[in-house]
Parts: sequence; C-alpha cells; structure tokens
Amino acid sequence: MIQIIFLLLFLVFPARVFAEEEILIGLIPEENIFTQMDRHRPLAAYLTKKLGTRVRFTILSRYGDVLDRFMSRKMDGAFFGVFTSVLAMEQLNAEPIVHPVNLDGSSAVQSYIFVRKDSNIQGVQDMKGKRIAFVDKATVTGYLYTLSFLRERGVQDPKVFFSDISFTGSHGSTIYAVLDGRADIGTAKSKIFHQLAKKEFSIKEELTILAKSREFPDSTLFLRKDLPPAIRLQIRDILLSMDKDAEGREVLKKLESMMFVEAKKSDFQPFFEIAQKAGIVVKTYKYK
Repeated sequence: MIQIIFLLLFLVFPARVFAEEEILIGLIPEENIFTQMDRHRPLAAYLTKKLGTRVRFTILSRYGDVLDRFMSRKMDGAFFGVFTSVLAMEQLNAEPIVHPVNLDGSSAVQSYIFVRKDSNIQGVQDMKGKRIAFVDKATVTGYLYTLSFLRERGVQDPKVFFSDISFTGSHGSTIYAVLDGRADIGTAKSKIFHQLAKKEFSIKEELTILAKSREFPDSTLFLRKDLPPAIRLQIRDILLSMDKDAEGREVLKKLESMMFVEAKKSDFQPFFEIAQKAGIVVKTYKYK
C-alpha cells in the first residue's frame, strides 16, 4: 500500500519537488567563456554552500539558446540580458528575481556604438558601405539599440546600407572585431567594454565611442516558476543578503558587483520604447 501511495505521489509531483539534486543556471555569452565562468564559479560555490544543493552555471553559445533551454525546462534559471529578459516575460510569462548593482553603485548598462579612431567614421553618413558587427539578434545593447539609432537617422534597411553585417555571438568578440580591423563599426554592452578596456589598454587608445544609449537594467536572474517555492525564495534571499557577510562580499567582488537588488517588471520600460522605434513587436519577435 505504501509503495502504491509513493508511486501516485511520484506521478503527480515531479521528483524535483522532493529534492533538487542540482540547480542549473544559464549565462548569456558576454565575453571570453573562460573568463566569464571564472567570474561566476565562486557564486555557484557560495549558493551551493548556503542552499545545501549543488548549483552549477553553464554558458550557452547563443543568446537565444538560453531562452530556448529555459522554455524547455532544461535549465532551472538564467541570467538574461535586457532583451532576453523581456522576451522571457512577454513570451514565457516569467518573472524577474534579482539583478546586480555595479561597483560604482549603478544597476544599469548602456549600449555603445564604436569605431576605430583612425577609421574617419564620425557619424551615420560615414558608415555607408562599411562593415558592422553586432552581437546577437536577442540583445538590446549589442543589436536593437543600434537598429533603432540607425532607423531614426534614415537607415531603413541595414542590409543595403552596409557592405557586410556579422553577428559575433558575444560583446567581447564584437569589441575585438573592431579593434582588430575585421569590422568597421561595432555595438556592445558598456560594462563589457570597460571591463575589457581595463585589461586591454589598446581598446581605450584605439577605439572611440560614437553613441551611447539610455540606461537599461543589467543581467537579471529569472527562475522557473515550477521550481519549489521554498527554493525560489531561498535563492532570492541568499542573493539579496550576500553583501552583508564577508564571504558574500568576496564573491561579489569577483562579479565586479556591489550587491544584488530585487528586480521588477517596471525596470524594463525603457526597452519597450527602443523596441517601438526599431519596429519590433516583442510578443512575436523571432530571435533566431
């Protein structure tokens, strides 16, 4: 009889409800994957220790892959960028949990449009016939803002306007594509631009920023709605309080963050204005 009851419970409730063997959280590809993983590994260890359940991070090859795996329940959570956050909210009815606060006290990022200083490109009029490098179609800072920027200045069809359009897959790769002369114009997240500029002096010396977007929320953590509520709450509370203990502050330093703060849907309002200017309908947008 006991075996029958257990079997019925198992069929009604997935095994994950009884015990989370591992919590897998996805990361969007922003920079060199080894650097990015080194930055997040201490956070995985910290969460594992506090939760008593193994937490592991994985970096997906494309922005859209993170959304796909979140949708198919192959991941328990993900740190989404601005665009993928909004896609998750609009297309999957997901809810934001927390996002990081930078060391300077800001919790936002910008999109930069940049060129080499020796390129003689000073504005949109000089970009015609040039090569542009984007990051991915599912990112605001590495694609959508620039699309909006160009459209406001009369560029309705980038495929006709530019001689070559490429998608590098990460913000770091786009920055290096312009630095190395493989692209004439690039667009990337301000946070990654400055992180790399600290390590690579030539970025500051040889690149110039032509335009900056308004501010958007930084990477935001989402958790699957069917995770046990107690675990969702635990993860949120651990992240929100980690700046209050010494070990947590050391982990935050690795992330180049001051703390985590609670995320709200209203944080993403600036995105919708950019999407409208770029002619994007979020609910039906094809990010592949």
